[in-house]
Amino acid sequence: MGKVLMKGNEVIAEAAVHAGCKYFFGYPITPQSELVAYMARRLPEVGGLFLQAESEIAAINMVYGAASTGVRVMTSSSSPGFSLKQEGISYLVGSELPAVICNIVRGGPGLGNIQPAQSDYFQVTKGGGHGDYNLPVLAPASLQEIVELTKEAFDIADRYRTPVILMGDGMLGQMMEPVEFGERTETEKFKKEWATTGTRGDGGPKIITSLELDAESLERRNCNLQQKFARIKENEIRYETYSIDDAEYIMVAFGTTARITMNAINKARQEGVKVGLIRPISLWPFPEKPFIETRDQVKAYISVEMSAGQMIEDVRLAVNGHAPVDFYGRTGGVVPTQEEIYDKIMMVARGVQV
Repeated sequence: MGKVLMKGNEVIAEAAVHAGCKYFFGYPITPQSELVAYMARRLPEVGGLFLQAESEIAAINMVYGAASTGVRVMTSSSSPGFSLKQEGISYLVGSELPAVICNIVRGGPGLGNIQPAQSDYFQVTKGGGHGDYNLPVLAPASLQEIVELTKEAFDIADRYRTPVILMGDGMLGQMMEPVEFGERTETEKFKKEWATTGTRGDGGPKIITSLELDAESLERRNCNLQQKFARIKENEIRYETYSIDDAEYIMVAFGTTARITMNAINKARQEGVKVGLIRPISLWPFPEKPFIETRDQVKAYISVEMSAGQMIEDVRLAVNGHAPVDFYGRTGGVVPTQEEIYDKIMMVARGVQV
């Protein structure tokens, strides 16, 4: 397959197929319904299985069952439906089952609307369900990056036996761009002796569960999970920087917002303002390194989000008081414009109180 023009939701689905995903369980909800529809058509063509569940709760539990057998499996939703999946996601983590879960975020809280938002940041990066856990979260900013990160999400899931979140927004899901998918991924590189595919008389039963009725046994399981999360934090951090070498001000943005912010940065630099960008690609683990390397030279950081201010907490932790951290955000599905972000940059650069 050469370069093709596709919609973002469909790119996610096709990238998953290229990554070896043959099982999808989901439920349509705007603005990600095209992803579900694409999988319904595409998976039978590659010998896979699509099933539209009766609800998001049913879908995530079907993912649990499929993941227990070691296959590559995926589900997707948008914010309200993603909330319904949280109990099942916690079960996946506790049972150490790999799966990819896509959340195309829309305006909230509640039913909100179907416009783009990033206000699920807390939910995806701070656990979301019950218990002590974190999930790897990847946030693409372009459709070509969706291709690469979807494939990486499946690899990370298998490497660590954990669910992985692919987080976009309604704009990313609905936009169209040319993409290339490359070759299909070889999925046999991950050995899955734990999978419940039957013992065939060789060895004892394989049990997948998150239940530990003994407190000390559950604590040991939690300690093992925390060790795994520490390995993920060490090995799976991803970010991009833009024009930060001489920057006196650094913008922080991810996903669609980062694309808009970059245009505002270019305009501000034309006016002589030395401003750059740190774009987290992994929202968890959060990329602290570029902040540690720049926080003593920078006059201020500005977090730009399609939310009331959620990622800013991680930015402040990374900066650790070495520089002021300001914020610009729009909520309810309103997308910040290049001009608004440019104006914010100029206000901070002109010495307006941060």
